Amino acid sequence: MKPMTLLGGLTPEAFLKEYWQKKPLLIRGALTDVGPHVDFKCLSDLAMQEDVESRLIENRNGRWHLERGPFRPARFRKLGETDWTILVQNVNHHLPHIDKILWQFDFIPFARLDDLMISYAPPGGTVGPHFDSYDVFLLQVGGKKRWQISSQADDDFIPDAPIRVLQDFRVEEEFVLEHGDMLYLPPKCAHYGVALEPGMTYSIGFRAAPAQELATQFLVYLQDHICLDGRYADPELKRSPIRPASVKKWWTKSARCSARLSGTKTR
Repeated sequence: MKPMTLLGGLTPEAFLKEYWQKKPLLIRGALTDVGPHVDFKCLSDLAMQEDVESRLIENRNGRWHLERGPFRPARFRKLGETDWTILVQNVNHHLPHIDKILWQFDFIPFARLDDLMISYAPPGGTVGPHFDSYDVFLLQVGGKKRWQISSQADDDFIPDAPIRVLQDFRVEEEFVLEHGDMLYLPPKCAHYGVALEPGMTYSIGFRAAPAQELATQFLVYLQDHICLDGRYADPELKRSPIRPASVKKWWTKSARCSARLSGTKTR
């Protein structure tokens, strides 16, 4: 495949080999033509709809506050000039030109593509230092945002906070992203973004199902698709040398219980 501006001049093969689920990558000028900007007016209109998942996060005097949509117009009129963020999930389901952006990442298997979330924040707006359990590309659209990242392994979060914010975030690298710049982060890479100017972050996320869920769905698939002939048989059956008393007691109790329910007698 050819080198892609979206990947900073890397081919998809090189990106997957060197960076995917391994280390962060800063890409300057990755994607500048995003069509009509999904600004605060557009996001707030979406956040007032019943079928749209949205959140409003504020930090007031050092305390985190979370509200979930749908919101009323009056709620947005009460917002201050700093220190809040509105986030809207699955914008690609509602705006066709955003869906086109998501599909530019088709060098990743379709089964892994999740959604394109958009957040808007005025200066100081942030959701705090945290990490995600999945891969994400963070595209800056309008304004400027400072991103700090860390490879720290500890995951102690602020107790009783409504969102998962790391208590002890240790900065290792720092970048200021402007319009069109993008930051790729592998799973468990701690990051902290703070808006320096009003602007949007387009977050392209990828599904990462828990191992238990994958195993469960695989077993469901086997149940629905495997068809085996025959029936269990044991022509060489021998008497078990051990019959625990507890099993016998359980069997007797179970039989009596069944008899009471059915109205029959037991020996």
